[in-house]
Amino acid sequence: MRKLGKKQLILHLQKKLDAVPAALAEHPLMLSAGGGELVFTYDTQAERTGVTALLSDLGNAGIGFRDLETRQSSLEDIFVGLVSGRPGDGT
Repeated sequence: MRKLGKKQLILHLQKKLDAVPAALAEHPLMLSAGGGELVFTYDTQAERTGVTALLSDLGNAGIGFRDLETRQSSLEDIFVGLVSGRPGDGT
């Protein structure tokens, strides 16, 4: 499960964004909730997850968030991803 799953850090932004700012381009980010959330997908098994660097870059870019949460792939998400050919992706 650890090998095929993914973990996401969801940042609930103080202000909505129209796009991921160029200053954050090096991070694997997606906008969701109509620009109100930034979703960062990372590997918990990696030597460095990139979470600390992301939070630092958010501060440097002047992007505030009011809350954050994490989500991890469930066994069902992983199974559906394997069947559909996208490991760890339950869609």
